[in-house]
Amino acid sequence: MQVTSLLSRDEHAHDHADAEKCDSCGHDHEHTPVRLTQTLIGLIFIVNAFIVERVFKADTILDDASAMIGAIILGWPIVWTSIKDVRRGILSINELVSIAVLASFASGEYTTTGIVAFFMLMGEIIETRTAEGARASIESLIKLTPTKARRIVGKGEEEVAAKDLAVGDVIRVRPGDNVAADGVITNGQGSFNQANITGESLPVDKKPGDDVFAGTTNLTGVLEIRVSRAGQDTTLGKVRELILAAEKTKLPIMKIVDQYMVFYTPLVLVIGALVWAFTRDLHRVISVLVVSCPCAFILATPTAMVAALSAAARLGILIKNVGDIELAARINAFIFDKTGTLTTGKLAVSRLAPLGETKPAELLHVAASAEKYSNHPTAKALAQLAEEAGVPLSEPKDFAETAGRGIKAGVDGATIFVGRAQWLKDNGVTEDFLQSVDLNETEGFSLIFVARNGRCLGWVGLQDETRAEAREALVELKNSGVRRIAMVSGDRQPVAARVAREIGCEEVAAECLPQNKVTFVREMKAKGYRVAVVGDGVNDAPALAAGDIGIAMGAAGSEVAIHSATIALMNNDLRRLPFLVKLSRSTRAVINQNFLFGVFFIIGGLTAAAFGYLNVIVAAIMHNLGSLIVILNSARLVRHGEELEPFQATATTPPSGGGKATPPAAQLTPKMA
Repeated sequence: MQVTSLLSRDEHAHDHADAEKCDSCGHDHEHTPVRLTQTLIGLIFIVNAFIVERVFKADTILDDASAMIGAIILGWPIVWTSIKDVRRGILSINELVSIAVLASFASGEYTTTGIVAFFMLMGEIIETRTAEGARASIESLIKLTPTKARRIVGKGEEEVAAKDLAVGDVIRVRPGDNVAADGVITNGQGSFNQANITGESLPVDKKPGDDVFAGTTNLTGVLEIRVSRAGQDTTLGKVRELILAAEKTKLPIMKIVDQYMVFYTPLVLVIGALVWAFTRDLHRVISVLVVSCPCAFILATPTAMVAALSAAARLGILIKNVGDIELAARINAFIFDKTGTLTTGKLAVSRLAPLGETKPAELLHVAASAEKYSNHPTAKALAQLAEEAGVPLSEPKDFAETAGRGIKAGVDGATIFVGRAQWLKDNGVTEDFLQSVDLNETEGFSLIFVARNGRCLGWVGLQDETRAEAREALVELKNSGVRRIAMVSGDRQPVAARVAREIGCEEVAAECLPQNKVTFVREMKAKGYRVAVVGDGVNDAPALAAGDIGIAMGAAGSEVAIHSATIALMNNDLRRLPFLVKLSRSTRAVINQNFLFGVFFIIGGLTAAAFGYLNVIVAAIMHNLGSLIVILNSARLVRHGEELEPFQATATTPPSGGGKATPPAAQLTPKMA
């Protein structure tokens, strides 16, 4: 920043107990109305002096006095900030501005002094408030936890501070309320806007047993939620801590700039002395000091970083260290885990195969009704498909489940058996129904058979479903210049090969233990690749740590996932990965543009000022114009990703032998009509 936080260092209410520490902490403090008012009052005195001298052509002590008062009001904050810097042993760009202001004041150019000081102060206001605006876009995502909550006590409720909530408390959330803590719904249903956590802009329906996150908004319904995490332990609290920590980290180029800036002020003072020695023109010296303040150069990286963090946070991408934004631009290899990353990690119906005259809808109705009271993943997959396809279910009678084999129940007056092939044979189904099976269970398919009154109605194929956007995401990564994409999995080779075939991944390593995954990552890095490892953040922690960048999928609600990777995707949309690469490259390009502009601006300004082509006032205006150009150029990054709509998954069914999936619900509908 140009005159480093000079408007906010004094007489500012803040939380720091030590004023000296506050002066050097580097935080962006808010400007007080008093300082802005002081700046405007000083301007009034300068304008008054200008009017008296230029308009009324009056050369009296009044115009000089007015100009002097205005110069003192405007120049004092700048000089006082420099004095404090010198007392602390700091030599910064503040001293350049102070020397210019004092030299102009000592020469009796009070109007010029006031105008220069005014432009410097206004530049500080614009820069700092613009940076605060960019940061506010991040804060708006993470400061959504309400301060109050309705805790249920007995048959009533009491309003308590959100910070006083404890694990196990039950809170009531009404429509329009923000959730005060992470928890599990115990009663009620509702739709939640959780864009601030996952980046998904469409509401998500929640029911009893589902997790909810602090800071998300309940749009419909009255719910009761049992608190599982409160205060800073919530997902939102962890996100907030990590985002604010990321803002304090620096790129390597920023550290280099900080290291050499200590030599910059003495260098400019030497240049100013040489200009005075050769020209004896104080106005040129003052112009050199004013235009040489390297604000455009200093703002080049921080403004771009804040804008990039804002764009990433809006889409649910949590970046812990801004250095990873720069590193992501150089990633040329991606290694993916399979289960929970490229696949959903949940069973989904992939085939409905009715036998004889049985219709698909009839097969689904019988199987899902019989499994209605089971907690097995197969039962959940059947129930979900029935709901999507609009197939009504009947109440099962005499429900009985045999672990690992199947269930027996009465549905619509008939005896139903659902389970493994041997389960049906053991219960009197004698026909040869296995000959109709055309799926290979070794490729990860799970088969269950359905029988009614001793006759097989057909079979159902289930599998760990690949994410529908996975193929698109991998294609975009390849188009963005990623040279190598591999999948490593602990699953069997046929299963891993099938998933890789469906998503278009050419390199597969199966039956890998965690240590094998780490070895695979290290071998790829040894070949010169910059490697990003993508996993679910729990069992993939060693591999995530071994990569140049570790990216955890679906980190919302998972403390392990948030802390096990350098970057966390709060949702499971794989399309965030190519966006991250593009954002990183755009950020690097903007930083380079800003740096080049800053360097040429300072060199050109110094040259023009030294040869007398810039007067002091024009130098001050150009200085602020250069800073504003850098800020506006960086602000372009904030809008990156606005075109990325939230992913909406659909159930899919691959045909036998592989190939493009087709929605089973779509298959069912015409046959049910």
